[in-house]
Amino acid sequence: MANRKDDNKMSREEAGRKGGEATSQNHDQNFYEEIGQKGGETTSQNHDQEFYEEIGQKGGEATSESHDKEFYEEIGSKGGEATSQNHDQDFYKEIGQKGGEATSESHGKEFYEEIGQKGGENSHSGGNNNSGNNSGDGKMSREEAGRKGGENSSRGNS
Repeated sequence: MANRKDDNKMSREEAGRKGGEATSQNHDQNFYEEIGQKGGETTSQNHDQEFYEEIGQKGGEATSESHDKEFYEEIGSKGGEATSQNHDQDFYKEIGQKGGEATSESHGKEFYEEIGQKGGENSHSGGNNNSGNNSGDGKMSREEAGRKGGENSSRGNS
């Protein structure tokens, strides 16, 4: 057996770093995109939805620990802007309809009475009242709509 000097051994970390540097010098972006694609396909074949839910949860927790409220506001704003550029009015009507249906299935009459009441109070107290509507054009004010919505909900869902 040949004698090896431990002083000349490279750590795994150092070997990995050197190997990575050599690989990056020998390959372009397309190489990494291809191996990433292949890795993703293989992973999706070997794992179920639960796996992705778990790693998504872990990633979300790690992200929330390292970012503040402003980060989420910024990415939310960017996402909203991108979505608005890619979708028309019909898209928003459809998702609004779906959201309304989901909300109505998960909330009882008390929920609608409460939000109707809050809407009426908010409008009455001057908050976000863009349609205070004393113009006599026959349109209902937000206050009145909120009050009537709460009343109708309490009558119709008894």
